[in-house]
Amino acid sequence: MKKVTKIALLAALLVGAVQSGKAQDVVFSQFYANPMYMNPAFAGSKVCPRISINYRSQWPALVSAFTTVSASYDQYIDALHGGIGALLMTDRQGDHGALQTSSAAVMYAFRFQLGRNVWVNAGLKAGVTNTSLEWDGLRFPDMIDPVAGYILSTGAKPPADGTSKWYLDFDAGALIYGQSWYAGFSAAHLTQPSNGFYGVTKLPMKFTGNIGGLINIAEEARRTSSLGLGTPVLSPNFIYQYQAGFHYFNYGLYLDWMPFLVGVWFRNGLENADAFIFQVGFQQDYFKIGYSYDVTVSKLSNNTSGAHEFSIGILLPCPEKKHKVKAIRCPSF
Repeated sequence: MKKVTKIALLAALLVGAVQSGKAQDVVFSQFYANPMYMNPAFAGSKVCPRISINYRSQWPALVSAFTTVSASYDQYIDALHGGIGALLMTDRQGDHGALQTSSAAVMYAFRFQLGRNVWVNAGLKAGVTNTSLEWDGLRFPDMIDPVAGYILSTGAKPPADGTSKWYLDFDAGALIYGQSWYAGFSAAHLTQPSNGFYGVTKLPMKFTGNIGGLINIAEEARRTSSLGLGTPVLSPNFIYQYQAGFHYFNYGLYLDWMPFLVGVWFRNGLENADAFIFQVGFQQDYFKIGYSYDVTVSKLSNNTSGAHEFSIGILLPCPEKKHKVKAIRCPSF
């Protein structure tokens, strides 16, 4: 009976995604390990060329209901007075990825100095997205027999216009930051493209705001311990997201003590608590690797097994520049 309950829950999720078109964007827990997904203004924010790879498995108990992979590249270009970036992402939902969304996007972030120690990045992103269905692999609630499982026929009909859909998508965002603080705002899906398979169903806009800071807790700013650890830095953060009537509040705190990083976040909506997020990371020279686990505390907690997320980042050597460019100081995961 427990297995049938999980199957029914997954089927209901897929029916909602396919027929209503009111899908929400992928949610990553390592926000700053995939910064350009959160805000295109992060393009070139580390100045040097950067490669980021992220993998997320959400609710694996539901037959791998949500699996997402993203890869990005960005760097600052002196001649363009800003950063450029590219982001590839694939999201698979359901058993064997019956519902798959893949996207490719490019972005540019113009940088200028607002004050002596204050900088601003203004970014734009343009991309193309494909959503496809493997109709024969879909399972619907009316196919489930409580005892025998999937043995019944479904009344659901495949989309009249086919099971593959392409659309253009655009985002915009801005960042303002100083020596030890940063804040940003972004808006995704500016044109609200139609992404549904049954009639015109607009992809709802998503708004994201973030703010955070860095607090040096060492007695001396340049202190290095006898164990070879760097200066311990606390980084409190807050991220707010809104999409399709849903509000998400993310409260986080990192302890960055090179080469190690640990972090904890809590995510909730207006009415429900969602998850605690625990993170660990290791960074050495130009390489970093991170892992996080979402402990679901909502009513789904007994059926989902939380979420696992892995990240890899590589910071390549900087090319010689004519002007000194300030990189943003923010968490790496």
